[in-house]
Amino acid sequence: MLNQKVRILIVEDDPDMAELISDLVEAEGWLPTCARSAEEADEILARDRMQLVLVDHNLPGTSGRAFAQRLRSQIDIVMVTAAGSAADRVLGLETAADDYVVKPFEPIELTARIKAVLRRTIPSLKQEKDSERDHGRATLNLGDWAIDLDARRAVCLSDRSKTLTSAEFALLEILAETPNQPVSRSQILDRLGSESDRYIDRNVDVLVLRLRRKIERNPDLPRHIKTRRGKGYVLHTGEGELSP
Repeated sequence: MLNQKVRILIVEDDPDMAELISDLVEAEGWLPTCARSAEEADEILARDRMQLVLVDHNLPGTSGRAFAQRLRSQIDIVMVTAAGSAADRVLGLETAADDYVVKPFEPIELTARIKAVLRRTIPSLKQEKDSERDHGRATLNLGDWAIDLDARRAVCLSDRSKTLTSAEFALLEILAETPNQPVSRSQILDRLGSESDRYIDRNVDVLVLRLRRKIERNPDLPRHIKTRRGKGYVLHTGEGELSP
């Protein structure tokens, strides 16, 4: 169960909106902390450990997107913003956030998206069916990366400061379920969209690009995450041949 130990930082300069989101967070049993700016949020993060940051796109001083982009390797981020065009959502996911919620939003939508990110981020919060499905998988070795899917841990041996976001790890998990075989965009969408409808084809491509930039030595000539024209994406583990 997603319990009271989960701490969420809300970075929102509108006091009414901050109070609304804080109430929703508390109603789920989580612990909210509010900041009015990126600078105030930095001070809070320096002294308190958070599991998730909800950040507004338009903040005074440092923008929400710039703040999220700086933090994305350290913590999972959900952007809450009025910027709702498809281009804005894709850009937000590509450069900064793990998820994107557009104002005005339904309370159930916001909490569902938070839960989806938390379950990918915190192993103990994963659903039981996910634990059963994941049981017994081997460690993947992809270039400089050692990836333990059971422990949900990815380590870059050549640069320990590199990390995968929860969305990137979720995509890797999906591809790893059928290594060396193509997974279509629609199949990826079905899996990523099981708890949220935020994903579109373009967003899948963005996630693949982000993952390649971290995993591949040359993202333009990928060795591990390959595109199969008309079929989708393949995680090539180097064991056996790619399916036709």
